[in-house]
Formats: sequence, C-alpha cells, structure tokens
Amino acid sequence: MATTRSAHTVWEGNLLEGNGVVTFDSSGAIDAQPVTWASRAQDANGKTSPEELIAAAHSSCFSMAFSNILAKGGTPPTKLVTSADVTFQPGEGITGVHLTVEGTVPGMESEAFLAAAEDAKVNCPVSQALKAVPITLSAKLV
Repeated sequence: MATTRSAHTVWEGNLLEGNGVVTFDSSGAIDAQPVTWASRAQDANGKTSPEELIAAAHSSCFSMAFSNILAKGGTPPTKLVTSADVTFQPGEGITGVHLTVEGTVPGMESEAFLAAAEDAKVNCPVSQALKAVPITLSAKLV
C-alpha cells in the first residue's frame, strides 16, 4: 500500500531578506524549523535548508536499503552509520550528493560490503528520485 508524507512551508518576504518555517505535517516528529536564503546559501546559523532536509532523507533511506540488502544476503548489519552531504551552488542548484557509510557487519568481507553499499546507493528510493545529480559513495567496514 502506498503512503504519502507531507510537510508545508510558510514563507514571508522576498528571497534574500524573507524567512520561512517548515512544518512536518505527517509525523510531527520534528518541531517546525526556520529556513532562510542565508541558511541555504551561506552559514546555517541554527536554521535548516532544503539541502539539509534532502541529506536527512537520503541518509536514512540509504541506511534502510543497505540494511535490507545485507540481511537478504545473509549478513545483517550490527550497525550502520550513514551521512549524506548535499552540495548546493547558488545559481546552479544541487550539484551533488556524497554518501559516507561505516558499518559493523560480522562475517562480511570489505569487497562484498562495498558492492552491497553501491547497490543501495543506486537503488534506494531517494537515490532514484535524485538521479539528476551525481551521487558518490565512501564505504568501509569498522
């Protein structure tokens, strides 16, 4: 069965001086978060950005997909720590995503770990949605 998750943003003012608030409607799990152009194109200063939200979505989606691939292969992970760095260039847009994962997977060799990580990178639903930008990966067993 399909699911739909929702968020909304209220924006006030122009792009450079205005500000907004992002609200997570579906879950309410995250308090409403402020967003500004400066927090997107310069320093965060305690505010979020679309790219940070994409990074959160991508790191969690990748972790779920990778965990599933490893378990289906007979080597379920004990722990996966994934970060996603989404690069935004004003005037160009999102120019890339870099995923970094470190995993504890008993009984797995590094080469197999890297192959499974690459599979998750290519096939997780968020990666599929972000096909327009380059996605790179660093993966290692710990």
